Amino acid sequence: MTGPVHPTPATGNHSTQAGASELPNIVFILSDDQGAWALGCAGNADIHTPVLDRLAADGTRLENFFCVSPVCSPARASLMTGQIPSRHGVHDYLTGIEVGAGAPDYLAGQRMFTDVLAENGYRMGLSGKWHMGANDAPRQGFVHWYGLEGGGSPYTGATMYRNGEREETTTYLTDAITEDAQAFLDREASRQASAPAEGAGPGAEPFFLAVNYTAPHKPWKGQHPKEFEDLYRDCAFESCPQEEPHPWQPAVDGTAIGGEPDVRAALVGYFAAVSAMDAAIGRIMEQLDHLGLRENTLVIFSSDNGFNCGHHGVWGKGNGTFPQNMYDSSVKVPAIFQWPGRIARGRVLQELLSAYDVAATILDLAGLDAEPFETGPGTSFAPLLQATDSTGKAVSRAENAVVVYDEYGPVRMIRTREFKYVHRHPHGPHELYDLVADPGERHNLMDDGVGHPVLAGLRSRLAGWFTRHGLPEFDGSALPVVGAGQHRPLYCRPGQPDPLGAFTAPNWDGT
Repeated sequence: MTGPVHPTPATGNHSTQAGASELPNIVFILSDDQGAWALGCAGNADIHTPVLDRLAADGTRLENFFCVSPVCSPARASLMTGQIPSRHGVHDYLTGIEVGAGAPDYLAGQRMFTDVLAENGYRMGLSGKWHMGANDAPRQGFVHWYGLEGGGSPYTGATMYRNGEREETTTYLTDAITEDAQAFLDREASRQASAPAEGAGPGAEPFFLAVNYTAPHKPWKGQHPKEFEDLYRDCAFESCPQEEPHPWQPAVDGTAIGGEPDVRAALVGYFAAVSAMDAAIGRIMEQLDHLGLRENTLVIFSSDNGFNCGHHGVWGKGNGTFPQNMYDSSVKVPAIFQWPGRIARGRVLQELLSAYDVAATILDLAGLDAEPFETGPGTSFAPLLQATDSTGKAVSRAENAVVVYDEYGPVRMIRTREFKYVHRHPHGPHELYDLVADPGERHNLMDDGVGHPVLAGLRSRLAGWFTRHGLPEFDGSALPVVGAGQHRPLYCRPGQPDPLGAFTAPNWDGT
């Protein structure tokens, strides 16, 4: 499916290539394991996020924005490619060899939206977490790379790779990532200021900066600055009711995998991590103002996947249970888009939107050709971010687009406004929720023993969608994904030679 041509803020024509001097700067800020519920502007009275609340007031917040898979690496790969795990082949968080000559690049040869930006003159920078393989290696067009060694880290003494060279942080990791991002902004502002008046020359090149925090990913207890932990000293955490452990949550020595033996300390740490990140984002926004970059900079904030802090009796995300769960608290993430004069202020969109739409949307907002990223599941929602279209009418999305899909190995989800159906290959258990009558996903209609009238249609749409957008060689429906990490690219099937080494992988993930 090829998406329609949309008007865009930068050029008015989605298929027109903009000149370098017309392209906006882009700052894409991504948190790690932050549920959509963990924002003050989303209605959480417990959490302190004044900077992000202000960003939302100055821009547009997406109330119903979903990751593509409720775990880190697949979700991030889908953000970059606009494709689903059953096409890009990343089905679990990545582990094993992650840096150096032997580290696989799981997206090698696959088109990312950052490739298009680089080809159109953007100077690319990364500060923080990559976690899509070969985490030390700058990708195409990146003139700056400050990447975390793996997928997680303590908040002190983290191992980073600066343009391929290893170094250890000596400060709080959130601050180290922020300071690196600020240094990049300083350099790029200086380059842009040195450009000739007509906009030619290297100084006129716009920049793209990915600020990929590890916050609020664990560890939590005793990891965060006291000033932020103190914000929650007397917090009742009413936004995170601690329910009975989910029956699908495996336990080791009486503690659920993904659970926390000291729940209050974990809650304090999680919330403190968010607030410390919020303050750090404030410093980045102040830097943009100080450098005179704010007016022509598109700022995006989102997270890779959601998280349960006791919601549904789970501590964790999709792999907080086995079989993996698809609760909204796992798959729904925050999303804010802000660009002065170009994106509507103080607006909250209710449309169901997905991370596989983001690559096309970013290119569309920049006035670049987004159509190559609309041949798969994604469609630009840039027109929704404008107050009106070229005719002066409010823009809405076609009804048939108001559906999102997710997958995690053999677990697949279809979600409309009214219903969510979760199918687990090959034998279940399956789930069906009436989201109008049961928004908390408490009553699985599949347990009623009678076929629901919407079930056949949802199953048919789900199967057809994955057939249309997946690839047989990367299809996850038969994979034994247990949420314990993916060690090798998907094409290392049993009995096949490993293209990254002289051995045969006994299991799909190389373990």
